[in-house]
Amino acid sequence: MTGWAYLVVAIVLELAATLSLRKAVDDRRWYLAVVPGYLAAFALLSLTLAAEMPLGVAYGIWTAAGVALAAVASRFLFREPLSPLMGAGIAMIGAGVVLVELGSAA
Repeated sequence: MTGWAYLVVAIVLELAATLSLRKAVDDRRWYLAVVPGYLAAFALLSLTLAAEMPLGVAYGIWTAAGVALAAVASRFLFREPLSPLMGAGIAMIGAGVVLVELGSAA
């Protein structure tokens, strides 16, 4: 697997763990998904770094994707708000990550 593939799987696992954490508020059994999900996500993030992806790029993409996907998923799964202002914030986070990635290539 390449660093990018590791990163995509890390993002998916982190998102699943975060959404499970929200469910664990009401049902503690969801912690059975939270802990392994976060552990696996961090393990895959470390594999991403071992594949020589720069830390700033990997962590920026991981966190930005996590924030954006969690906000959108929580809107549909938990009926949480997702206002236009929040959407603008998500877009700015994405733009910041793009700038960090472009800067790392220079």
